[in-house]
Amino acid sequence: MLSRRNPQLNAHGELIHLLSIEGLPREVLVQILDTAGTFLSVNDREVKKVPLLRGKSVFNLFFENSTRTRTTFEIAAKRLSADVLNLDIARSSAAKGESLLDTIANLSAMHADMFVVRHSESGAPYLIAKHCAPHVRVVNAGDGRHAHPTQGLLDLYTIRHYKPALRELTVAIVGDIVHSRVARSDIHALSIMGVPEIRVVGPKTLVPADLRAMGVRVCHDLAEGLRDADVVIMLRLQNERMSGALLPSAGEFAKSWGLTPDKLALARPDAIVMHPGPINRGVEIDSAVADGAHSVILPQVTFGIAVRMAVMSIIAGNAA
Repeated sequence: MLSRRNPQLNAHGELIHLLSIEGLPREVLVQILDTAGTFLSVNDREVKKVPLLRGKSVFNLFFENSTRTRTTFEIAAKRLSADVLNLDIARSSAAKGESLLDTIANLSAMHADMFVVRHSESGAPYLIAKHCAPHVRVVNAGDGRHAHPTQGLLDLYTIRHYKPALRELTVAIVGDIVHSRVARSDIHALSIMGVPEIRVVGPKTLVPADLRAMGVRVCHDLAEGLRDADVVIMLRLQNERMSGALLPSAGEFAKSWGLTPDKLALARPDAIVMHPGPINRGVEIDSAVADGAHSVILPQVTFGIAVRMAVMSIIAGNAA
């Protein structure tokens, strides 16, 4: 049964689902990060496989479009030797009106062991975890505006890789905060790990008013947000989730909030620049920055495979 205190943990406090970073113990995050580090070497092997999920069936259920997340989950599962099935939602019974829980029930009858779920509705992975069989594991690959825990973890891994002194860092998260599940997951992860200053930076229309309650510093001036930052995380302008006139135009956003080399100079000289992708070049980030010496955007993708391997191997190995 799911824990009443935290549905992601069993009675021993071990991770059995990954639904959100919020509320997870620091030890669980450290376990994931340390385990991911052991999987990085798998990328360098001639045969890029370990047998930890051999005989297990992982179902990728992406009810929203995705390239990086779905692909890296598929690669991660295959490197763990799992059997991977990608459900084509556009051609599935869900497109014909079948309910989410009926879809899950039918897939469970096909002996699924793990569901990797992306859904437009916040809370969908929680609903699945609540109703699936005890042996089935659920990983949230992004739900509405709520959470994107594996992205938060790979961002945390990237930061720790380049800036291991987490308790001395200033991290600036810049851009479309209000629509970003990544921003929320990053804030929870950084807070749990003791990062002393987390800044959210953006125009008032794109920064939720309640974020200060999460212990972050809200900046509506880009120069203030970037000054002396050790890490700059740029977020994509999510036009598909906007309703109403939150911005004059993408061009105006780029002028005021886009990261250029001149603006990046306000951060520390050894600052790293991150982005969860996909990038809108010339909008939230200039190509000279995205491809420049400070950018660790492509390593983020590489680390993402190892982090997702770590998550899947850990939850599969823990008893319900």
